[in-house]
Amino acid sequence: MVDLPAGRQGARLLSLFMYFVYILKSLKTDELYKGITNDLQRRIIEHNSNKNIGSRGKGPWRLVYFEEHSNRIEARKREKYFKSGSGREFLKIILNTIPCSSMVERPPVKR
Repeated sequence: MVDLPAGRQGARLLSLFMYFVYILKSLKTDELYKGITNDLQRRIIEHNSNKNIGSRGKGPWRLVYFEEHSNRIEARKREKYFKSGSGREFLKIILNTIPCSSMVERPPVKR
């Protein structure tokens, strides 16, 4: 391990984690939820188990899009973009134009 000041020895390990920006879609309300995590599978389970106040009662949730980032700062910037007006427009376009085979558990299109 690198010789770092007291209390900072583990700081280097934190940069080894990958962070995910993810978009979930409620199968109940068609609402999109945008978030970041370092454990995507755990986070989806938490959403579907009603452990998250912001998504409670709106599930089940399906993962429809995610991006991988090398650090939390970049992931947070991207999450903020997705929550902005232009980010919502981007998501609307990308979620409606990407073929189902390229999507992650994309829910069927309502007709």
